[in-house]
Amino acid sequence: MPWSNQGGGPWGSGGGGSKGPWGSGPQQSGPTPPDLEEFLRRSQDKLRTVLPGGSLGGKGLSIILLAAIVIWAVSGFFRVDYNELGIVLRFGKYVREATPGLNYHLPYPIESVLTPKVTVVQSIPIGMRIVEDSRRGGTTMRDVPEESLMLTGDENIVDVDFTVFWRIKPEGVGDYLFNIQQPEGTVKAVAESAMREAIGRSNLQPILTVARPSIEAAVHELMQTVLDKYGAGILITEVKMQKVDPPSQVIASFRDVQAARANLEQATNEAQAYANKVVPEARGRAAQITQNAEAYREQTVAEAKGLTARFLQVYDEYKKAPDVTRQRMYLETMERLFGGTDKIIMDSGASGGVVPYLPLDQLMRRPPTAPQTGGGR
Repeated sequence: MPWSNQGGGPWGSGGGGSKGPWGSGPQQSGPTPPDLEEFLRRSQDKLRTVLPGGSLGGKGLSIILLAAIVIWAVSGFFRVDYNELGIVLRFGKYVREATPGLNYHLPYPIESVLTPKVTVVQSIPIGMRIVEDSRRGGTTMRDVPEESLMLTGDENIVDVDFTVFWRIKPEGVGDYLFNIQQPEGTVKAVAESAMREAIGRSNLQPILTVARPSIEAAVHELMQTVLDKYGAGILITEVKMQKVDPPSQVIASFRDVQAARANLEQATNEAQAYANKVVPEARGRAAQITQNAEAYREQTVAEAKGLTARFLQVYDEYKKAPDVTRQRMYLETMERLFGGTDKIIMDSGASGGVVPYLPLDQLMRRPPTAPQTGGGR
């Protein structure tokens, strides 16, 4: 074969790493590059068998050269998908962007193109890995403690698994391509650092209960700030905490503590509910008693004022006619005392006109006789 030729080539003679026209080059491993003259000679022999007449003249060389130029020029066409953005480089330097569809750039090595996916949202799990389960024929989740175990602000340890969703900024594709070498590794390192900082500012109990949304927002903001300072051209779309638990070694004891706290909270709520029921009732009864006392006081004061006014009126009349007023008061008092009895009290001055032996009390109690109806003869 021509590729196993041990003779000299345009980069120097093979076998000893001797100098060629470009100077002393690196040592070549494997077979020595083929001799260019031998390669051209063999190519001419093959072309003679293909070309009409079996000879390669000036016309044949022109056809070959033209075909090579056409193939080289056509190699500049490229296609950009709908979720991609084409970045055209001229000798490695950014020159322009290419929109989705069929585009053209000057053939290699003058220009080349990169097509990063700018609309695809990528995810990076931290603290966990999805691995193939050969026994079950599916996938399973494996914890990574060196990433997930974090120290809280009250010096406890918490196991946090979370996922970061990110994509390329449409206006920062150049930064994404040229400012960072390993985008996924950079995002992962920044995410883990930001989460550890946010967890270190919080206590264990809020982290496990109500502080997840605030922690996710804080990590999101901190990550975006750091990546923007790096000029990474990356947009963080979401930070989602998947699992937040105590370490597996103490999770059983921690759950017992959580159950005790739940029972305490339930008892506190029940006591508060009972207090909310009893206290208003007691306050209502107290208000009712107070209102009754106020009403009784108003009634007593009003009655006392009425009696006082009556007494003053009587006293005024007494001053004008003492004897008549005294007699009137005596009679009114006797009327109140004996008004409900069956006794008849007569004035001594009027006793001469009444028969003393007449049973007046019996006559007063005797029912009226029914009128007789007419009978027979």
